[in-house]
Amino acid sequence: MTVCELTSRVNERPWAARAARTGRVRWLRELALIAVLYVGYSVARLIGDADFHSAVVHARDLLALERLLHIDIEGPANAALAAWTPLAVLASYWYSLLHYVVTPAVLVWAYRRHHGDYRRVRDALVLASAMGLVGFTLLPMAPPRMLPGFVDTLASTSSAGWWGGDASAPRGLGALTNQLAAMPSLHVGWAVWVAWVVVTHSTRRWVRVLAVAYPIGTTLVVVATANHYLLDAVAGAAVVAVAIRLSGRLSPRRPAVRPVLVDSELVDSERVVGAGLGQRGGQ
Repeated sequence: MTVCELTSRVNERPWAARAARTGRVRWLRELALIAVLYVGYSVARLIGDADFHSAVVHARDLLALERLLHIDIEGPANAALAAWTPLAVLASYWYSLLHYVVTPAVLVWAYRRHHGDYRRVRDALVLASAMGLVGFTLLPMAPPRMLPGFVDTLASTSSAGWWGGDASAPRGLGALTNQLAAMPSLHVGWAVWVAWVVVTHSTRRWVRVLAVAYPIGTTLVVVATANHYLLDAVAGAAVVAVAIRLSGRLSPRRPAVRPVLVDSELVDSERVVGAGLGQRGGQ
């Protein structure tokens, strides 16, 4: 082993240790953000649950607005789904499973495969969730399943899955969920976030098509299962759109790559510098 090689290995050790510490700090920061969101959700649940009467009034007002706009599709959609049990079971699994599996899976994928854009992706999700929590607190709203004339799809199909009669919570854990968090729909909001991340980072067309179809299917599911109103879905998508815009301003911009003319070819400056360093090392 040459002196240069030995020196290079010795110099690499502090950098490796520093990189490991940086990785641990990043994961601790991610866990801290999750903890903050959970505390905020718990506070919103406690505040919202104490005002059930207002939540029902808000729900009736929203339905009246939808009737005025001729977009009150919740009743017919819910009745059609309730009439077909296999589809109702499928919709219940969609509602109670994908929201909690697809979102973190896409977040991990962005961290591992597109680390340069991860901060903006993460910030958009955190901002959207935070705005949703504010909405739950300021405007508690009972979902359609709590109103007369609607079938609680998840409750009626609970024998086919792990959920009970309290939204998508497992049986016996209904107290951990906010039953009055209809506006905005974070089910739809997070699905829109998933579509945005995948469409802007995947190069496979079929994956991007599935990503676009995901929020559309989620909107149909949350409305037909009587867990959200159509305007809840619109509000959830709007919240994510605002969060994406804000995250673009919060995230640091990448340094611009300057084009350089070398041997009549236009290449970027990073490649030129790297090539120059490589040539020096070989001399």
